[in-house]
Amino acid sequence: MPFNIERGIIIGDMICPENRDRKIIGIDGMFDFGRAEPLFLDPYAGCFVRDDTPEDVIRDLDPYCLAAKFIDDKLLHTVSLIDGLKQLVFLTDGMDTRPYRLQWPTSTIIFDISPEIVFKFAAEKLKDVGAKIPKGCIFCHIPLESSDLEQAMQFKGYNGSRPSIWVLQGFPMMTLANFEAVLSMISSLAMKGSLFLGELPACLTETDPEIKSNIRQWVDKLFMSKGFRVEMINYEGIAGSYGKDFASGHNNSILFVAEQLLHSDDQMESWRREFQRIENEGDEDGFEEL
Repeated sequence: MPFNIERGIIIGDMICPENRDRKIIGIDGMFDFGRAEPLFLDPYAGCFVRDDTPEDVIRDLDPYCLAAKFIDDKLLHTVSLIDGLKQLVFLTDGMDTRPYRLQWPTSTIIFDISPEIVFKFAAEKLKDVGAKIPKGCIFCHIPLESSDLEQAMQFKGYNGSRPSIWVLQGFPMMTLANFEAVLSMISSLAMKGSLFLGELPACLTETDPEIKSNIRQWVDKLFMSKGFRVEMINYEGIAGSYGKDFASGHNNSILFVAEQLLHSDDQMESWRREFQRIENEGDEDGFEEL
């Protein structure tokens, strides 16, 4: 799943309009302009903003902010219910500030899968403003360009026999095939009952009229084909729950929460070994005479 640098972020003179605006709107805290309170505060997003950014670029921020706030709250609630080691996997553009700005419990290991060139750029910026991973937590970056992402995850310590939470937001995907590959990877790695939540970009559905005519049916079928039960989240409902108004405008992104219904490859391998052990013990003990 190679990363196309044309979809990068702001690095020197390289600018991608698709992801650029979403980061720019995060200046000092995802503010809901025209309203008294921000949806949430991000003390680090401002370090990614160019000094010459026009203010009118920062206006249309409702959908992204609502999705980010919903994902934050869902993440923190779900993590609080997990005993022992907590595994979070962020599929991002390399500039996600969640590992730094949210208060993760101890024994949390965070895996960030993102383009390496963007991640390195962002890491330097975050270091300059004093961003740090919470104490008692571990952060691991997995370059999107890795030849085998599953193997890279396991090498860094990911355990498919423990619960995990997977988040998708801002991740560079050019085609539907890219997302299907991501979904297959998560299906193999995520323990049964694990969560996968995030935001699908509108570009994945806009090229196919049949998909656009029945988004919900398409989403259900796509996720179920990989072993996930999925729920589409309504942006208007989320806005209402936070006491905000929402004007959908041109937003066609898909906010979702999915549950893994299948056993991970690690779980299946553990059971295979256990079954083999029991069989071997039976062979050694023999059968009792009737």
